[in-house]
Amino acid sequence: MTGEPSPLDPAEKVDLWRQRFFEAQAAAEEFILGEHGEEGLAAWIQANSRITAELLQAQRPAGVSATDHFMTRLQRQLLLYDSAVTREPQPSGTVLRNADCGILRYRKRAARAGVVLTFSSPCPYCQELNTAIAARYVEPDVTVSCEQAGDGCTWRAESPHAPGEDTAGSPHRGRAGD
Repeated sequence: MTGEPSPLDPAEKVDLWRQRFFEAQAAAEEFILGEHGEEGLAAWIQANSRITAELLQAQRPAGVSATDHFMTRLQRQLLLYDSAVTREPQPSGTVLRNADCGILRYRKRAARAGVVLTFSSPCPYCQELNTAIAARYVEPDVTVSCEQAGDGCTWRAESPHAPGEDTAGSPHRGRAGD
């Protein structure tokens, strides 16, 4: 026996990447709070939202609105952690219903395993970060909001204008430059 670990199967790789991301995020949060307090955390959220909005702008597929791109990214992020997410088109926009948040479930499991968590709940941080990203990225007439509901949440991206209506902002222009 060489002592070499056996190759990871795809599910093990996913679990390991989740764990590593979680560890890196927790370390960053702990450092920022420890060194700079709540003001540092607010600055971290603003920097993270700016960087993410700029990346989304660069990665947005042709013909896809910034709002649809943002909501798809958010849905995929939640699905990465096996959240129970449904997407519902509405006349005023899109609703993502996250009935059972895998990120919250993952953190609860980590806490039971003895991992010291920076936040008692990831929900306020997630909501503040993603609404800050949306404020910089989605079309100016779109409002993105989140409502907590048990172990999940409901995200809404709504516009006062009906789809296809001519508005002051182009549906293909983001707000990353704000």
